[in-house]
Amino acid sequence: MTSTLPRVRDRVAPPVRSRFAAVLRRGLWWGVLSLTGGVERRGRLPRGGCVVVANHSSHADTAALLAALDARHTPAIGAAADYWFASPWRRRICRRLAAGFPVRRGGGGMDDLLSMADELRSGRAVVLFPEGTRGRDGELGSFHRGALVLAGQAGVPVVPVGIAGTDRLLPKHGRLRSALVQVSIGDPLPSAVTPKEVRDAVVALHSRTVAEPLRDSAARRRVASVVTSRRGVPLAFVWALAEALSWPLMPELLLGAVCAAVPRVALKMSLGALAGSLAGGLLALQLASAGVQLPAPLTTDRMRAEVRGELALEGASAVRHQPWNGIPFKVYGAEAGRAGVPALDWLGASAAARGSRTLTLGLGFAAFGLLMRRHRRHYGRCLILLGGGFTVGLSLIVHGWS
Repeated sequence: MTSTLPRVRDRVAPPVRSRFAAVLRRGLWWGVLSLTGGVERRGRLPRGGCVVVANHSSHADTAALLAALDARHTPAIGAAADYWFASPWRRRICRRLAAGFPVRRGGGGMDDLLSMADELRSGRAVVLFPEGTRGRDGELGSFHRGALVLAGQAGVPVVPVGIAGTDRLLPKHGRLRSALVQVSIGDPLPSAVTPKEVRDAVVALHSRTVAEPLRDSAARRRVASVVTSRRGVPLAFVWALAEALSWPLMPELLLGAVCAAVPRVALKMSLGALAGSLAGGLLALQLASAGVQLPAPLTTDRMRAEVRGELALEGASAVRHQPWNGIPFKVYGAEAGRAGVPALDWLGASAAARGSRTLTLGLGFAAFGLLMRRHRRHYGRCLILLGGGFTVGLSLIVHGWS
């Protein structure tokens, strides 16, 4: 009797090691999809084992399900044996990253499916794509009976799932691009249902998910309309140029607002801001060397004294301290002009210092925008937090250098 206890225990719940691997896979794919546009789930799987059936239009469907389904079900994905298990490296990728098991499409597939019955009884979720292949243009093909036979053999329900967005994220024979992925989990169905009834349930979930608009913020839409027009890059250039001369608001504040709203414009807006900073810094140097003193609000005598000391010791390379010490770029430009720093030396050193800061922050704000894409309706609140954080930070910097 004692020799059978381990097998009985294995059937009660998936092994701890399998659950831990499922948690890692879910975290991996949630992270990947968050960077490519986000993943959103609605509904939950029932307690215990179940057969999950979903529409299939992209290789990204597997990633979407692994990111959305509960790790406690330790999902296992049925994969085409003639494709995913045709070579050792594909087999390793499929097993380790997708918990895949082979299903033959040319005969013997039913035996492959029924071999998972014990896994279902132990509480796992077995994910199958009943179409047997990826569809095109969002159209669902006919469903095969294998998933229903497996559910009946194991005595578990069938759960329909509709996946939307993966056909835009990674189209069949297409390139990866940014898109929000949505996974809608339906109510459990008895294993006695027909393939047509299961297909109709998946079609209804998919159609409803596709038709439901993503809630957005009016403020985000207005910002997006500006930065995606011809005014976007010139706005970044002029803002950064003005800040390098006298304007007290850093271009990073603008980049935070626009890159979080429209992540795809992050690089060109950051480059526009960088060009404006360099042009403004060079102009500030020339004006100061000619004796012109521009207004410099929110700067202090201690800032200017610190910069004069750095320039005396390091020359143009002293500007490398600017991204980290809180002293505005306009102070460095003006003091470099008064110290007689050569324009070309100044341009090269400031390009390295400002470039590292501007591009890093711009792309960082874009990554935040991608992570928050499904919460874009809260963009107005993000703007308030950004403005409040900037105000507090600037106050602390000015106070610290007073």
